[in-house]
Amino acid sequence: MSVKRAVREQYQAIVDFSHGSNIETPAEGWIRTVRKALGMSGAQLAKRMGVTRARIAQAEKAELEGGVTLKSMQATAEAMGCKFVYAFEPPVAVDNIIKAQARKKAEAIVTAAGKHMALENQAVSDSGTKHEIARIMNELIYEMPPDFWEDK
Repeated sequence: MSVKRAVREQYQAIVDFSHGSNIETPAEGWIRTVRKALGMSGAQLAKRMGVTRARIAQAEKAELEGGVTLKSMQATAEAMGCKFVYAFEPPVAVDNIIKAQARKKAEAIVTAAGKHMALENQAVSDSGTKHEIARIMNELIYEMPPDFWEDK
């Protein structure tokens, strides 16, 4: 196994670890929800952070509007005794996303070649086409060429 592939698999394990955790942002946002769960007022949180109560209200509003910074979320979480976690959650295992892209590229390659072969009366059977798609797909997954994520 190549070093590049081993590194990619290590990253996949990290991303897939959280798969299926089904974390959803609370309607009031994380800041206000956790603050209320702790029984902490906005003024108390502000004092812990060394900012004004108005700044806490702004942060809570900014979170709901999508304008809060990661740095602000980190600081707020720490002030509430929490750990801030930032993540992307793939809808399926990363390996399945890679396989889907490889299949898409393999089908495009085989379709293009099939058109040329049909023009020369050298069409391939359906089972031959499926076999070739699977072969190219596996090759693409293993080699991960630089244009793997480019749709042509």
